[in-house]
Amino acid sequence: MVNAFLLFAHCVFLLIVFSKKWQTEGLSAGIQDAALIGLLFSVGWSISTIISKTLMQPEGFGIYFDRDSFSLTLLTLCEIAFYFVYYKPTFSTAADKGKQ
Repeated sequence: MVNAFLLFAHCVFLLIVFSKKWQTEGLSAGIQDAALIGLLFSVGWSISTIISKTLMQPEGFGIYFDRDSFSLTLLTLCEIAFYFVYYKPTFSTAADKGKQ
């Protein structure tokens, strides 16, 4: 269940970023950012799986939070930190731009 929720959240985020970039900078920028998110997701999940294999057993912390769920959660937390910095100018409002 945790995996389904986190994968759904990634898909929603990808669609939001794609549509925002498409509206502001054009179709090629939207496709480029969608490809960046897909690439970071696939490589990041592989790296977080390696980390989770060294930290825990396959059964993990229970039936709903196994090692795969832990690696996807670890990936999501790292991505939140990265995307908050990377996409902050994209999602800032006009009032925020005046403060800078």
